[in-house]
Amino acid sequence: MILEVENLRVEFAIDGRRSIPVNGVSFSVPKGARVALVGESGCGKTLTALAVGSLVDRAKVAGGIKLHGKISYIFQNPMQSLDPVMRVGNQIMEGMDASLPSSRRKEFSQELLEAVGLPRALARRYPCELSGGQQQRVMIASALAQNPQMLVADEPTTALDVTTQKEVLDLIDRVASERKMAVLLITHNLGLVSRYSSYVNVMYAGKIVESGEVKSVLASPRHPYTKGLIAAVPRIDAPQDAPLVDIPGTVPPPWAWPQGCAFHPRCPNALPECSSENFTICRYLTGNQQF
Repeated sequence: MILEVENLRVEFAIDGRRSIPVNGVSFSVPKGARVALVGESGCGKTLTALAVGSLVDRAKVAGGIKLHGKISYIFQNPMQSLDPVMRVGNQIMEGMDASLPSSRRKEFSQELLEAVGLPRALARRYPCELSGGQQQRVMIASALAQNPQMLVADEPTTALDVTTQKEVLDLIDRVASERKMAVLLITHNLGLVSRYSSYVNVMYAGKIVESGEVKSVLASPRHPYTKGLIAAVPRIDAPQDAPLVDIPGTVPPPWAWPQGCAFHPRCPNALPECSSENFTICRYLTGNQQF
């Protein structure tokens, strides 16, 4: 395993009120594997990934995190992550071993730009001179500068058009395969998961509600939330007048999670025991396996 997370808990104190947006999350990432964290916005996916890399400020983080190698992040908004007043080549060099000669680091940054499909000359450009797709490729190059064993790709195709999305995801998959890196893909799009991941962990309200091999989960989802996510994926073969399917309601904030199963107010199959304080696990998940 490159990563093992056991009973991860992230707690904040906000205006004297306790908030636990990640509560009891456990999963693992095998070496060289493609693992996905899936769920709606506000479910705790990004915070879980940030906690793995000790990137969470002003929070109490508990639980076991075993990382066997280097980890790099591809953040979802490169325009916010890239320094607007620094040339992209210099930004890529920041992640390199400082003991390397400056000339070697400069050459390596240009090699990384080529590796992600960009010309070397872009090393002298500023982020504002690049398109969204080019900025995301620079983010990937920056992540590769540390020679990591695992990439965390946090919604890496946010705000990109469909064609560019595919190019970026294909690039991440190709580079990871060439360098034998594991990938933790954070997304709300199950269509991407089916193409680019082998294992999936479905998150809701700070917990993993279902996990397993992608093919198995997509073919036979058990948790009502997983079923809702799959049903909400638009189908290209659906009739033109077919209504779009959604999950009623929204994910509540961490300080307002309901008692029992947090999904029960939105669940079409909820029973009285789902809202009980003695609730432990959804009846659909007996024997659920973690990866």
